[in-house]
Amino acid sequence: MAHVRDIVGNRVLFSVQESETVAGVARQMADCHVGAILVMDHGQLRGVFSERDLMLRVVLQRLDPEKTPVRDVMSTQVTTIDESASPEQAMEAMHQHGCRHLPVTRTGEVVGFLSMRDLMDFELARHIEELHHMKAYIHGV
Repeated sequence: MAHVRDIVGNRVLFSVQESETVAGVARQMADCHVGAILVMDHGQLRGVFSERDLMLRVVLQRLDPEKTPVRDVMSTQVTTIDESASPEQAMEAMHQHGCRHLPVTRTGEVVGFLSMRDLMDFELARHIEELHHMKAYIHGV
C-alpha cells in the first residue's frame, strides 16, 4: 500500500517567512516553479500562500504586493495530513476542505508539501504500470 511519504519523498521543502512581502514570495514561487508555498515561523506552520490567494486577496483587492506582508493575505485555515496516510485519504482531505495543497507532517512537524498534481501524477504512473503488466501478461499467454 502506498503512503503520502512515497509521493513527497525527500524533495526540498520550500517555505517563506510571514514577514516577507507578497512580491518577494511570488518571485520565490516563480523561481521554484510552485503554485503554493508554506509560510513558516521558526519551524512552525503559519499558513499557505497560493496563486489563488494572490489573485483573490491581493490583485482583486488592489493591494500593493511590494508593501503587503504575506501574513496579511495567506490562508491560515490549513489542513495537514500525516505522511503515513494513503493517497486516497489525501485526495479525500483535499476534496473535503476544498484545497489543492496539503502540508505533510510527521509527529506534528511539517516534512513535506503535497499538491493535487502530485497525487494525479502518482495515480497516473500507477495506472500506466498496471497497464504495462496487463499487456505483458496478455502477450505472454
